[in-house]
Amino acid sequence: MTTASLHAPLVLDIAGLELNADDRRRLLHPLTGGLILFGRNWASRGQLIELCAEIKSLRPDVLICVDHEGGRVQRFKTDGFTHLPPMRALGELWMQDALTATDAATACGYVLAAELRACGVDLSFTPVLDLDYGESSVIGDRSFHRDPRVATMLAKSLMHGLLLAGMANCGKHFPGHGFVKADSHTEVPVDKRSLKAILADDAKPYEWLSTSLTSVMPAHVIYPKVDAAPAGFSSRWLQDILRIELGFTGAIFSDDLSMEGASVAGNHTQAAIAALNAGCDLVLLCNQSLNGGKPVDDLLDGLDRALAKGKWEANPQSEARRLDLLPQTAPLTWDELMVHAPYMQALTRLP
Repeated sequence: MTTASLHAPLVLDIAGLELNADDRRRLLHPLTGGLILFGRNWASRGQLIELCAEIKSLRPDVLICVDHEGGRVQRFKTDGFTHLPPMRALGELWMQDALTATDAATACGYVLAAELRACGVDLSFTPVLDLDYGESSVIGDRSFHRDPRVATMLAKSLMHGLLLAGMANCGKHFPGHGFVKADSHTEVPVDKRSLKAILADDAKPYEWLSTSLTSVMPAHVIYPKVDAAPAGFSSRWLQDILRIELGFTGAIFSDDLSMEGASVAGNHTQAAIAALNAGCDLVLLCNQSLNGGKPVDDLLDGLDRALAKGKWEANPQSEARRLDLLPQTAPLTWDELMVHAPYMQALTRLP
């Protein structure tokens, strides 16, 4: 049996608007299971469709992902893509009319997923389940609301919209990134609250969505009263709490291993091994393919060697969870979507 059929945990990026020889080689590596796109990979719908088609021609099973939430985190904004509101707008609408807000959230999810899928993208890392304490610089208006009940209902409605367009979902950043001020891209945030306090508040959406979340991304945040390691490198958080206590059965993605919040786990290979051993099914390494992409090759080689030495184990269950995130239905083409009645109705319900 090949490594690929056992477990392909690595989600990589690419440097430009089309695949180069290095990208093609890495895509064919048996440890590569996904690819994440950024704004630099976007010029037009036609270019994106061609790029995704070439990726799938090389690796039909690879998961093409993007951070496309709405508001300031939306990678594709031109050439017909709808400008989606930040999630806080849905929370504000909830305070005026809760049921109108849930319909608007479903419309957001449907438009988001249908447009991405029409271009060949499989998964957006959304919804953000972090609560809006008004303190976090990196979360801010990406959050639905301060109240975990409101955040849960709006996230569930958004996920319903994703599902209607045939897309899985990813709740982030478990168990909650909203309380700390520090940005884990540039610092190592520390949340000193008790486990009881976190489970009663920030982590509640993960409990209440345990049967509808298809994937989760943990935070690069240290909760010292629970574990000395950030959540994404903690079996206490990922196995004992998320899987056993909260009952989550889907895929777990690490957050980007190149972020400062991951640096406590060592270099990229050490961090990937720590994340996999803690319970992540997939690990992301972002923005490292530029200038030849040596860090990406180092991680592929390092994970390969570590697997041979038994430092981490390929997990068939993890691979099954990865494959479950791939869309199970054929997408509409862009032209079909533009005259599709449910899509046209969804556009009218956006806040």
